[in-house]
Amino acid sequence: MSKRPSPISATVDFDADGIQHGFLKLPISDDESAWGAVMIPVTVIKNGEGPTALLTGGNHGDEYEGITSLMKLSSSLKAEEVRGRVIIVPIMNVPAAMAGKRTSSMDGGNLNRSFPGDPDGTVTEKIADYFTRVMVPMCDVVLDLHSGGRTLDIIPFGASHVLDNADQQSQALAGAKAFGAPYAMIMFELDAAALFDTAVESQGKIFVATELGGGGTSTPESMAITERGVRNFLIHYGLVEGSVEMPDEPQVYLDMPDASCYVQSEHSGLLELVFALGDHVKKGDVIARVYDMTRSGTPPVEYQAERDGLLMARRFPALVNMGDTIAVIADVVDSLD
Repeated sequence: MSKRPSPISATVDFDADGIQHGFLKLPISDDESAWGAVMIPVTVIKNGEGPTALLTGGNHGDEYEGITSLMKLSSSLKAEEVRGRVIIVPIMNVPAAMAGKRTSSMDGGNLNRSFPGDPDGTVTEKIADYFTRVMVPMCDVVLDLHSGGRTLDIIPFGASHVLDNADQQSQALAGAKAFGAPYAMIMFELDAAALFDTAVESQGKIFVATELGGGGTSTPESMAITERGVRNFLIHYGLVEGSVEMPDEPQVYLDMPDASCYVQSEHSGLLELVFALGDHVKKGDVIARVYDMTRSGTPPVEYQAERDGLLMARRFPALVNMGDTIAVIADVVDSLD
């Protein structure tokens, strides 16, 4: 049984040359607006024939590096610089971003766990469905900009995934490297089935993801890496002329082979991280301690690394609950090919 058309409509013409700024409009009716709409900003920059790149941020509403860089790009990229079409969606999950939250304030939905979506579902599921059935089929390459949000801090990297199609995997990995962050990675996802990543890759498109900092903010350093990376992505895939600009130091390659890379807390309490982001750790090293906050004089629970590697992500708030990821350790490798 085929799904009905998406209730979302675009105020831009995706096929028209030039620069257009508009919205993806999703009708809603709630206590605040009986005949309202969720308004998702979109910019389309088209100049003749060529590939189409979809650039997305705000898949999670508290990840600001991508949102900010794409907002800036939407007002600075000129049509004459482009060969083909660049579609910029700075904030995919507008309700989440407006509330400063990872998930939607309208339905609690995590957009990046809602694909392929449903045109008859929640607001979040309707947004996911529109991207799956309307936006992704238009494009050749997708760059989805993520960071750690309020609860994580993550080293800056471009990432691809292990795919069944070797050519598709090779092209995505090349893009992850060309993004030009200090690190490049083949990433293992804990739950990939409902990700935007999977919705794109399952349609045979080239998908590059990033993590670019976190803590629910951005810094001059993280913004510089993000803005350079977005332009590198467009240059690498032939949408903008120029030369890819790589970091001054050699790019470090990382691999996440399995779930043992993730260290998750089995206790609630106060978190102390022993290592800093980017530090090298050895199997058996104490990497974190969790203190019982209900009493003094109690030794902390110690968490040890299950593998050698580099600390690529850490929990940002000091308060931790059972089940929270407190650290992620990736293998340092000589090559990702």
